[in-house]
Amino acid sequence: MRILLIEDDEALCRVLQPSLQAAGFASDCCHSGADGLALLKTGCYDACILDRMLPELDGLQLLHQARSAGVTAPVLMLTALGRVGDRVDGLDAGADDYLTKPFDTRELLARLRALVRRPAELNGAAHRLACGDLTLDTAQLTLTGPAATVTVSRRECDLLAVFCRAPGLLRGRALLLGSVWGADAGVEDASLDSYIRFVRRRLAAVGSRAVIR
Repeated sequence: MRILLIEDDEALCRVLQPSLQAAGFASDCCHSGADGLALLKTGCYDACILDRMLPELDGLQLLHQARSAGVTAPVLMLTALGRVGDRVDGLDAGADDYLTKPFDTRELLARLRALVRRPAELNGAAHRLACGDLTLDTAQLTLTGPAATVTVSRRECDLLAVFCRAPGLLRGRALLLGSVWGADAGVEDASLDSYIRFVRRRLAAVGSRAVIR
């Protein structure tokens, strides 16, 4: 499971990310609402932990825009605003759960597990992405086209998933790097270029008409 943590308190992010990892969640972190919305709209995340008070775009605005754009990932809103009206506003904006600060990390993890829990019969469909003449299985790490099925690496799969979830949409380098390696990974552009080449070879190997420009 991959979690997007949108939180402007960098110290809190440094505390939460090891706890998420220990609980079996991979996580990416960003510190502004605008960056968080862009990453959330890639569709690469199984759930999101969202602070309400963010620079550039606050959590409520972010949620409204994400849901309007078709983002369905469950969202746990994490905030110091704990009045009944605040909770109602967050849930009405599109949050699936609401946890106030200060909080116990064990409760946050329990709520997160509840959000990402899905009936077993739905798991297969959730992991398969169809795009044109391609089917990408993000659980089995396979790419199927008209001519063949090939195995892809985790990075190749994540990169393909960004394109398959929104075909035809222009993606900036920063967004691609953040979606595949994480917002704070510090990966160079050359790595992205290499993986674009790898993915193009995979597309050719399965006989797909899809292209990356």
